[in-house]
Amino acid sequence: MTTKPGEVYRVDLGMGGKVRMMLVVSRMDPDAPRALSLCVPITTAHRGSAYEVELPPRPFFREKSFANVQGLQAIQHHELEGPLGVVFGEPLEKVKAALRHAMEL
Repeated sequence: MTTKPGEVYRVDLGMGGKVRMMLVVSRMDPDAPRALSLCVPITTAHRGSAYEVELPPRPFFREKSFANVQGLQAIQHHELEGPLGVVFGEPLEKVKAALRHAMEL
């Protein structure tokens, strides 16, 4: 499996978590040494911080949604269910900018 930036998947985060939509933010790399994608969780809780990016309405979002870049994590490809859809263009660029802000890049 090869994921692409902007794809949205459903992921079961296990006992302590819940099933959540995740946005792929890692680059497309068909020759990656591990079957992992860097993803940020999508949430409906907005705290008004620079770490949250409002996402445009999409059929797979039930309500207003935000990408929370503070929740960045590596997800194994076998855990990804989907893709459910794609976020692209300016919203994805804003997520990338928020990641650069979070990591001081």
